Amino acid sequence: MKGKFTSVILAVVLVAITAGTIFFGYSKASGKITKSGAEEEQRYAWPLATCSTEDTITHIFATQFAKEVEKLSDGKMKINVYPQSTLGGDRELMESCKDGDIPFVVQSPAPQVSFMPQLCVFDTPCLFENIDDARKAIDNPDFQKEIQKIYKGAGYDLLGIADQCFRVMTSAKPFTGIESFKGQKIRTMENAYHLQFWKQMGANPTPMSFSEVYIGLQQGTIDAQENAYEIIVSAKLYEQQKYLISTNAVPDYTTLIVSDEFYQGLTKEQQKIIDQAAKTAQEKARESADDRRVQRQKVLEDEGMQIVDVDQKTWKQMQEKCQHQAGVQQTKTKLFFFFQWSILHRITPSPLHFYPASRRA
Repeated sequence: MKGKFTSVILAVVLVAITAGTIFFGYSKASGKITKSGAEEEQRYAWPLATCSTEDTITHIFATQFAKEVEKLSDGKMKINVYPQSTLGGDRELMESCKDGDIPFVVQSPAPQVSFMPQLCVFDTPCLFENIDDARKAIDNPDFQKEIQKIYKGAGYDLLGIADQCFRVMTSAKPFTGIESFKGQKIRTMENAYHLQFWKQMGANPTPMSFSEVYIGLQQGTIDAQENAYEIIVSAKLYEQQKYLISTNAVPDYTTLIVSDEFYQGLTKEQQKIIDQAAKTAQEKARESADDRRVQRQKVLEDEGMQIVDVDQKTWKQMQEKCQHQAGVQQTKTKLFFFFQWSILHRITPSPLHFYPASRRA
């Protein structure tokens, strides 16, 4: 009888989590803390959801944000973090966030492109030669102003952008130059821009769920894959891959977003706390990313992987091959230009740089 009663209670709690009801002390229409006596008191924690495992920058970003919110509010505002797709997959989280059911979400911008096509700018390949330039461009006030409009227009507020440094390639085959990409069956996310990039490199990109990658490598369905260092370590892909190639084509961004409806329902003081907490969490997540990349690289080397650095000549060849792709993305969003002109002028001296000569008209 006791076990049955417990099951009923758990079911009710789970329904409350996914519905965003009074169990969290807020409604869809308002995120304001309820009053108890003379003091404001939040009775239940607001949910923040991710699809990532706990040992990732995404989770660090999320938990640090939750801690900062509680700290800055003297414990009056509380957030509970739900990792590993506990409350749904990427698409479900975006939909629930917009509705206000799950007010906060931390995830890659890649699945957000389905809701905001302009975000394809984040998938522009071979734009940054180092992660510091990528971060400075992201933080550029002009870029922030434009991208905030995109999120707000879709029903969200962008609170911060962190990263897991660059995505890198692992392969069972040795790498000697750009020709080594040719014909390799490389797993990618179901993202049209990632697929196009690898086609431009001469590879054979294969969309595949990440949960299938290890078995795919083991069975030879795919030869290679691309991910951040810490994902490669946590998934133990080094057991199936001998080489890591520092392609560094696209930074592995992660965003912290909030339902605009929920955010507008907060008091000005609560919004100020949320904004400051996000800024601090972003800074700490970036610092952690740099430290963890070094640590994870050592783990991979200790496990026997050979780290191959892509030289400047090869990287420039990669950049030239994806000029057309970047040009297509330019036509879809003006955000690209803010990338170029904030920090990128020393990498791309002119907005025409990424257009093939035949398209410069």
